[in-house]
Amino acid sequence: MAVSVSRVAASGASQGQQQREGSAQPDSTREPVLHLPAPSVLWPRPYYFKDGLRRVSPYFYTYNTWCKERWRGRELVEVFQSEFRDRPIEYYRAAMESGQVAVNGKTVGPHHILKNGDLISHTTHRHEPPVTADPIGIIHEDDDMVVINKPSGVPVHPAGRYNYNSVVEIMKAERGPGFEPRPCNRLDRLTSGIMFIAKHAKAAEKLGAQIFKRSVRKEYIARVIGRFPDGEVVCDQPILQISPKLGLNRVRANGKAARTVFKRLAYYPPCSANNGSRQRNDATENQAVGVSQSTTQPTGGRKIDEGYSIVRCLPVTGRTHQIRVHLQFLGHPIQNDPIYANQKVWGFDLGYNDAEGTLNSDEDVISRLSRMGKDQVADAVAYYDEMVDDYYRKKAEKMSGEVCEVCSTPLYTDPGDQELSLWLHSLRYEDAEGAWSYVSPLPAWALPPEGVSGPTKVGSIEDLVGAAGPAIDE
Repeated sequence: MAVSVSRVAASGASQGQQQREGSAQPDSTREPVLHLPAPSVLWPRPYYFKDGLRRVSPYFYTYNTWCKERWRGRELVEVFQSEFRDRPIEYYRAAMESGQVAVNGKTVGPHHILKNGDLISHTTHRHEPPVTADPIGIIHEDDDMVVINKPSGVPVHPAGRYNYNSVVEIMKAERGPGFEPRPCNRLDRLTSGIMFIAKHAKAAEKLGAQIFKRSVRKEYIARVIGRFPDGEVVCDQPILQISPKLGLNRVRANGKAARTVFKRLAYYPPCSANNGSRQRNDATENQAVGVSQSTTQPTGGRKIDEGYSIVRCLPVTGRTHQIRVHLQFLGHPIQNDPIYANQKVWGFDLGYNDAEGTLNSDEDVISRLSRMGKDQVADAVAYYDEMVDDYYRKKAEKMSGEVCEVCSTPLYTDPGDQELSLWLHSLRYEDAEGAWSYVSPLPAWALPPEGVSGPTKVGSIEDLVGAAGPAIDE
């Protein structure tokens, strides 16, 4: 791919105007112009809304990162090829030769050997993925803290392909450039629910100290495949990160200690839920692709439609993806989890009771997951069907085959529902001594199906605390 980059001196006002217009295209007789480096602040934020999504008009942006230890002694192009997956290697080579990718502010070319202390910069015409247009809900606010109900699919901090489409930047845009939100707890991008946003450093430090001392208790709610067992279920399997690049974790004997307490809130069988693991309210969509409502049993010993359970979750430790990994190990993964409920990654048993990796090796799982989002759809396919897969592939975010007229970046289609939502919700945070407690409403996917009776609230967290056992040294 040919990438032409011109280094020009332009006023901040002229570039800001071009960024705010976003979709405006350059004169066809001129080469694309990329300003190096790009301004670090763009105001107002270039948001617009379309088709139920919050979108960001493309804009110029410079990424900066220090050389990581694992990059030392390696060629610049090799690091980009192995660590960054959103653009083809041809793009990165051209960007390194033009100075769009630079080291310590200088053009060094693709074969530069990285060393400790190097500052790597990448100036690009940035195309952010859209996120849900659902607002950030406010549960409580005072002079020190905002307790929010985070929408699913929105990252907390700018990271990867997301910058302005993040909780921090959306709140800045809503409250003005003087507002400096300080998140006090962490939620994955796909996870919704309660978060604490401090208004100043002292408030952030105070809550951070409480969380560190484990005097704060938290409860999640999840929607999982099948009928979850009765009573309190404690999973204390250790968790190991098997791929830092993919953020992939699984139960492993040599992992870090982890413990989660689970308790079923409700079970909705297939006849009442009418929502097999691929349906997601998709009765009409299933008809469109010819999916039968059969409950026959495929290879792997699981029924196509097992119904689903709403499960309360009390994490005693705080490992990455802990609830998702433990639910998978117990045989009841989150119903729409694109990683841990994906048969094309884990096989028909979905990682159930496979602590030693005998059914699926780490290498096999990593290889399969690496293909998701490139030549396969990253979707929860607990029960694989070719016709359904073809239908969902049309809905998912993937390379569109088009490129940006400004910078020649390959463009993605809009994400599908499975890339905007995970049925895992941060439901409750409370001080163990009873000083404060915040509970969000149940998300819509946790409420009883239409015409079916079921719980619309949860009980006291004490129902789970008794089974939590002693604290674990993290």
